[in-house]
Formats: sequence, structure tokens, C-alpha cells
Amino acid sequence: MNVVRILCGPTACGKSAVVLYLAQKLGAEVLSIDSMKIYRGLDIGTAKPAPGVLARTAHHLISIREPWESFSVAEFLRAAEAVIADCAARRVPLIGDGGTALYLKALSEGLFAGPGRDMKLRAALEAEAAESGVPKLHERLAKIDPDAARKILPSDLRRTVRALEVHVLTGVPISRWQSQWGMPRSDLDVRLACLRLPRAVLYERIDRRVDAMLAAGWLDECRRLLALPHPLSREALQALGYSTLFKHLRGEMSFEAARERICFDTHHFARRQLGWFRRLPKLAFVDVAPDEIPDRIAERVLAAWEGARQATEDTERQRRMNDEG
Repeated sequence: MNVVRILCGPTACGKSAVVLYLAQKLGAEVLSIDSMKIYRGLDIGTAKPAPGVLARTAHHLISIREPWESFSVAEFLRAAEAVIADCAARRVPLIGDGGTALYLKALSEGLFAGPGRDMKLRAALEAEAAESGVPKLHERLAKIDPDAARKILPSDLRRTVRALEVHVLTGVPISRWQSQWGMPRSDLDVRLACLRLPRAVLYERIDRRVDAMLAAGWLDECRRLLALPHPLSREALQALGYSTLFKHLRGEMSFEAARERICFDTHHFARRQLGWFRRLPKLAFVDVAPDEIPDRIAERVLAAWEGARQATEDTERQRRMNDEG
């Protein structure tokens, strides 16, 4: 069984610095588990590793799509599994680094066997949302699949459309399709550790990072994206802060208001991330003190991964005993 050790955590918690330290210590490569780092040109605002870091330590699934292209969870899972298998064949350790909860869930539990995309149906649903508003579409979902609707924000067009699409194509609510999730995969040993900081400390880090990104040229990056020959895909537009900075560049809001909006949205996103992480199977939290250096955090992350290994072995031992009995 192939092994992948993953360090997750909310945005700006410092996980990438810890992953880089561990990768250098263990001679490992890094698997990015981030739905926005896959896009070329979205560099500063997604906190991609610097070119020097990428030159020293191999990173996978970074800058593999143009910003106007779509990229699904299924595509991520296929690509990630190929990386995992390749590293295992080369006997190279692999460390996962990311905070995209759906990607983490897919790696931990696989994907539900739902239908593929129906672009004509999606276009019709999106047109309906454009005319009547996303909340109206969400109300429609709540009538046919209240369990799914409770987990999807009324403003989340992408997930609302997908839930309705699945129901139309199969006659079965997406929540019922997803009910097969919740059990760890038997074909992959996923060991999950998650960094956790006091909320006030995390918010301060987020605000500092937003300011650092803006100072590093984030606005110029957004200007280049707006000048591309194709508009950003629906998925790429979900990247935190970009749509807000586009509004500023179009003269729809001041720079100060845009900066405040990005900080607020990122605080909210970080809270939601922690809620998502808590639902992942066999996740071990690693509490981090303010200003703690990566090498000290790394030792506790290694201990959490070792605990996950022991738990997996105990589960497998119990399964064999049950089979023999």
C-alpha cells in the first residue's frame, strides 16, 4: 500500500514552511493539494513557492493549467495518484501540502461515483442563476436535496449547479451519492496532520500576508490576468482576492476597501477550512504557538504521522483477526 503523508491547515498558518523543512530533512518531494496553485499566472495571490524553492525541492501539480481552463476534483485525483505511484516506484518519500478540503477528502476517501459533466445542462442552470440569482437556484436545491443544501452556501454557484446537475442526470440526490464517503481508502495509506493556531494569531498572519502580497506586486499580476486573451475560468475565479482586486482595477471599489474585503473574506475562509478539516478521517491536529519556528513544529508533525501509521496498522491487524475469526 502506497503511503502519502499530508500536512494541511488553514491559509497562512505556515504549513508550507514546515513541509519544505521536512522535505529537505527526509529527501522528499512535495505534492501540492491546492486547487488554485494549479493555475499558471496566479502566483503571488496563491502563495506559490518561489522559483528558488522549486529548483531545490521538486513540487508536483503546481502551474499545470492555464487560468482559463477548468480542472475538476477527478482530474486532481488522477494526477495525484500518478504522482504518488511514481514516487513510490522511485522509493522517494512524498509529502502533501495543501488546504483544499475537497482534494484532501478525495485523496482520503476516493470520489463518489456520480455522473460526468453535462455542459448544456450546466449552461442552462447558470443562465437561470444569472437571471434569478444564485439564492433562488439554491432554494430549488433545498426542496429536492435539503441535506446537500445545508452544506452549500446560498451564494456558491458552482456547487449548487453541480448538485442540481447530479439530481437531474441520475434522479438521485447528490447527498445520497456522497453517503458512501466517510471511510478511509483501503488502497492508500493517507496520514493527515493539520496545523492549528489561535484564531487571533491566524487572522494577524492573514492580514500580514495580504499586505506582503500586495507589496510584492499582486495588483500587477491581476492586470496581466485581465489582459489575457481569454477570461479566467469559473474555477480560477474562486481564488481568494482576485475577483476583489479585479473590481478595484475596474474602478468599482477603492484600494483600501479591496484590501479590507480580502482580509475579511480570507478570515471567513480560514474558519470554514478548519470546519472541513475536522470531518476528515483520522486527522491529527498539531497546535502551534505564535512565532514558533518550522523545525520545532516539524517534530510534532512527524510524531502525528507516526501515530497515524500505528493507527493504520492496528486497524489492519484487527481486520485480519476478524477475517480469521
